[in-house]
Parts: sequence; C-alpha cells; structure tokens
Amino acid sequence: MPSLKWMAAEGRPRIFPIYKKITAIGRGGANDVSIDDPGLEEFHAQLVFDGRDFLLSDVDKAPVFVNGKKKRRAKIFHNDRIQLGEVELVFSVYDEIVDTAEQEDRSAELAGMMKLSEFNRRLLQIRSVPEQIDALLDAVIEVTHAAKGFIILLEDGQARIAAARNLDKKDIPDGVRHLSDSIIQRCVETQQPLIVSDALHDTMFKESESVMNLKLCSVMVAPLIVQGQMLGLIYVGNDNVVSLFEQTSLDVLTIFAGQASLILQNALLLDQLVLDKSRMAEQLDDKRFGDILGGCPPLLDVLQKVEKVAATDISVLITGETGTGKELIAGAIHRRSQRAKGPFVVVNCGAIPENLMESELFGHVRGAFTGAVSTRIGKFQQADGGTLFLDEIGEMPLHLQVKMLRVLQERVVMKVGDNKAEPIDIRVVAATNRDLEAEIQKGNFREDLYYRLNVVNLHLPPLRERGDDVVVIAKYFLKKYAAEYGAKVKGFTPGALAAMRKYEWPGNIRQLENRIKKAVVLADKTLIGPEDLDLFPEALAPIVPLSQAREEFTRRYILEVLERNNGNRTKTARDLGVDPRTIFRYLEREPNAPRPGQD
Repeated sequence: MPSLKWMAAEGRPRIFPIYKKITAIGRGGANDVSIDDPGLEEFHAQLVFDGRDFLLSDVDKAPVFVNGKKKRRAKIFHNDRIQLGEVELVFSVYDEIVDTAEQEDRSAELAGMMKLSEFNRRLLQIRSVPEQIDALLDAVIEVTHAAKGFIILLEDGQARIAAARNLDKKDIPDGVRHLSDSIIQRCVETQQPLIVSDALHDTMFKESESVMNLKLCSVMVAPLIVQGQMLGLIYVGNDNVVSLFEQTSLDVLTIFAGQASLILQNALLLDQLVLDKSRMAEQLDDKRFGDILGGCPPLLDVLQKVEKVAATDISVLITGETGTGKELIAGAIHRRSQRAKGPFVVVNCGAIPENLMESELFGHVRGAFTGAVSTRIGKFQQADGGTLFLDEIGEMPLHLQVKMLRVLQERVVMKVGDNKAEPIDIRVVAATNRDLEAEIQKGNFREDLYYRLNVVNLHLPPLRERGDDVVVIAKYFLKKYAAEYGAKVKGFTPGALAAMRKYEWPGNIRQLENRIKKAVVLADKTLIGPEDLDLFPEALAPIVPLSQAREEFTRRYILEVLERNNGNRTKTARDLGVDPRTIFRYLEREPNAPRPGQD
C-alpha cells in the first residue's frame, strides 16, 4: 500500500497509508494526513491518484517542495521527499511495515464504527435532545474529516437548522448561510444519500447560485427517515478540499443518520406525549361539568336541563342504569342551586333495612322503640336548607311512600313516636334504576308519589351509548389512580381503546372505574392492554349478521317513535311511512312495548 512517512523530529517516524483517491494533508483534524505542526496550514496540500500516477498539489498557495524544489503541482514517485513548511514526508509506492492498530485507526469504515460505538455509550449519559444532536454532529464531523456539519429538519416543507457545528465542536452562528439550497433540495427529492466531490465543477450543481456564492468543494448529505417519513437530513462539508468524501464516508454518514433519526423520533414521541397530555387536559376541561365528564349528545341534553332546573326548587327524578352517575347529577343540581351553601344529604333507600328506614328518614323521639335511648333527627331534617337526594327510590316500601307523599305535599316531618309535626325547607331529588311506571302497574309504587317526584325527568344514557366518552372517562381514571397509587402506567394500547369502545359495560361507569383501578395496580407495563381490563374477545358483544343488526335497529326505532306518539300506531305508521301492519308485527314481538293509545 502506498504511504507517506513523516520524519518526525522526535520519536520514530509515523507512517500514513494512502488508501483513498484523494488524500488531504494539513494541520486540521479533518485531513487524512493530520500533523499537528504550526508550520502547516489548516489544509496544506492534497495527493491525488488518477489511476496511474500520484499528483501532489498545494491548497490556497501553501508552500510545497518536492525534492527541494518549490512546486504548485507535481507528479511524485517512489522515495520522493516532500517538504510542507517544517514537515518532511517521504513518499513510498510499496508496502511499509505499519502497526496494525494504526491501519485500523486509518480505516474510515472501521473508525466510523468505533466512533458510533463510542457515541452510543455517551448517549446513555446525555438526557437533553439538543445535547444528543450536538454530540452526534461532533462525532460525524470527526469521523468523516468534514469541517462543519448540520442537522436540518423539514417543517411544513421548509428546512430549519436544528444544529450547526464546526470542527472545533462549537456552534456555527447563522448556519443557514453555509448551506446549499440546491444540494438540500436534491436530497429531499430523492430521499437518498448524496456525495458532491467538487461542487463548483459538478455538472448538476455548478450553475447553482448558492454553490457559486459559497465556493463549495466537498459536500455529503444523508436523509433522516422515520417510518417512511423524511424528517430532515444530515449535511457535512469541507470548503477547502475537493473530493474529500468517498463511498466509505457516505456509508458511515448513513449509519449516523440512522442514529440521528432515532434520536429525533424519540424527541418527537416525547413532544407528542407532552402534547397529548396537554390536549387531554384541555379535552377534560372542555368535557367537564363539575365532576361529570363527557360530551355525547344525550348527556349534553341532560346537562342543559340541569342548568335550567337547578335554579328552581322543582322536583327532579333521575333515571338510568346502575353506575351511570345519578348521584353526580344530583350533586350538580345542588351546587348550581340557591341551596348550594346548605347541606347535600344522600340516602340510599336500597341499603337501609326496611324496619329502620322510617327512623332513618324522619327521625325518632326517645323511647319510640326498643333502643331509642335519645331523640334523633332524620335525614329530612338534616337536609333542612339544602337538598335531599333519595337514591334508589324504587326500593322504598309502600307504607313509607304514603308518609313520604305527605312530607312532600305539606313540607312538614313527624318523628317516629312523636305527635308534633315540624316544618322543613328542603328540595328533594330522587333517582332510580327501575321502570317506575312498570312498578306502578305491578302495585309496587304509588302513582301519586311518582308524579310528585317526576316533575322533571333526567334520563342518563348508559355508557355503551356514549361513544368516545368512554375513552375520555377512562383516561381521567387512569391519570387519577396512577397518581394515587404511584404507578408507572402512562396510557392505553390501541387495542385497549378499541376494546373499551366495543364492550357493553353492563355496570357502566362504576364498572369501568373498578377495572381501571385494578389494571393500574396490577399492570407490569407502561401501557394498559385489553387483557389488563379483562376485555378478552369473548367478553365483547358478538358480531351479528347485517340482516339481524338491521332488524334489531328497526325494532328499536319503531318502538321509540311509538312511545313518542303515546302508543298511537296509526300516527306512528304514517310518520315512518310504512303500513300499519308493520307496526303490529313488531308489537307482537315486544312484550314491553308502549301501551297503544287512541288510534
């Protein structure tokens, strides 16, 4: 292998193998033959092999002597002595004994791999993304012998410099003026790495205004691509040495570009997580009504009614399945009413034993029954000046319903064992998951009490009918319980989100909350999957044939319109544009269909 031997003033001679078509010689670290001597220029000379001969030429008229004679350009032969400043080199066209370690160090590809390995070790200690990018650029500049390097990002089709560094590991101010628009555009269009050996004389770029103004020599670019999308490119150059870069240099740059792509992808993912967190907070604020989350049309209709009825003392009956948030709606009515400063007392009629319910609601006097050792006020008097929420009112025994009706009509309460009525100032909000009209037909609920309670009805939709509200509520619970339990869980997998949307949620919001609480505590990963929520495929509603789904929708819609028309089948058939016999056919299949009205 041809080589240059440096006859150093001290120590043994150093041998530089010549393995490239163009070998740069000078004091700067970007040279192939780098000798730290003050008599040398940063880029002093270059040795070019044209396939047959070796030609030595100066750079910017730096002094060059061959066998004692000053030369600007000269053909050199075996054993020729080259003088550059105070540095003397001997050229040899034959193999010299060279240390194996030095050969490895001078191999561009191996040096690049070693530098990448060293950089990856450093990367583990660098947290800041800008610092990671700077460190990567410094490594690229060193291993490719470039004089400068840039990380360029594409934002809305426009190039923006994310980092600009020079050989001294310092930032380049106003880096954009050092770049060629035409070379960048070529890389963006092809999305392929590119070497420009001598930009001023390159047939593709010599007419470029930026190339001529910058007097560019060697340029090399490689795209930064993540999941098929081009994020930007990495650009290195040297304006003093032509044909500095070879294919091995481009291979190394491409590898470093892959590493830069990973850094940028992680940074973008982090930014996306921060953005998602911010968006989620905004979404929760937008879809929050006190403690109530959601924005589906049926819920918004309920909330609009809450705003209207809250300011009055009108009686409200909240209906809906178990776990739909009836107590939250009652609390929202109280907080928005003129009684907001008064007490909000909750009574679960289904949780109190029947023999204790009268005393619990109305209170008792001392000695009224065994164990009544003192006089005690009931829930009605506790709620004086505020709101009494009677949950699961459908569980109340008939004999207490009579007394309840009197309290609501006369606004007085009489304790058990007492004969004196005491006035109260309360608002009653009741709730039930039962069909009270059906209970009236069965004789389990008083019709007069029903109409007293049901002045305004607020029906809460089940979770399965609330669309994407299930995701909003799930993210809220996840954030709440992850903070409460100090869990590492950060979100849901796409599969979990899809499964939550598909599941019927018979227990509604309460069931969702319990599933997420359990998943947060037990999950081993940062993202909760469907299996963590016990949402296995068999738990989801089965897929039915399209004809069956259409039939079920038709049936539900006919019954809904029939109910709106108070059971009038003729009007319903006219509104739907069908034969009345169609209505009869669906009524025969539905035992709980609305009772027919006057046709």
